[in-house]
Amino acid sequence: NALGDFEQMGLEIVHIDLPSLEHSIATYYIIATAEVSSNLSRFDGIRYGVRGSEKSLADLYESSRAAGFGREVKQRIMLGTYALSSGYYDAYYNKATRIREMMRNDLNTAFEKVDFLASPTSPTTAFKLGEKASDPLEMYLSDVYTLAANLAGVPAISFPIGFDSKALPIGMQLLAPFNGEQDLLQGSYQYERFKNDK
Repeated sequence: NALGDFEQMGLEIVHIDLPSLEHSIATYYIIATAEVSSNLSRFDGIRYGVRGSEKSLADLYESSRAAGFGREVKQRIMLGTYALSSGYYDAYYNKATRIREMMRNDLNTAFEKVDFLASPTSPTTAFKLGEKASDPLEMYLSDVYTLAANLAGVPAISFPIGFDSKALPIGMQLLAPFNGEQDLLQGSYQYERFKNDK
């Protein structure tokens, strides 16, 4: 329906295949966790972060990191450390960076044909606060459509386009070429005005 609204606004809708995006979740979580592991390694309780009161250096590191990081951060550090470790660096991190470059190229090629790319914001409508807290994998999978912009470094905007049967919002995402933030803001604003005038 939202794409139909855009057509009524005078835009032409073109369908584009972006096959590399099917790898976006795996690619993102390898790269993101590797970066988390690398960036947070300095929080040792000596120069940065929470400082424990242990006497030995090893105990100080352990207690400082245990007190200073929550469960999700610790999980990401462990996954990233694994992805960057000897013997796995090429198999995971290097491969993920090559796939990220393929995604960037696919998006740049698409932007030679279109001004914006439209997609759902997530594969499901919104869920209630805390509803998926016990299933982190499902939470990770709900990011599938928004990760391409993060990986490729292109601007994106998400905005509401309606509500489901439970009155929870449905989102649409627009992506634009590098430095296209102004176009995204104007495009989403024009859509909002169109919907309000309807």
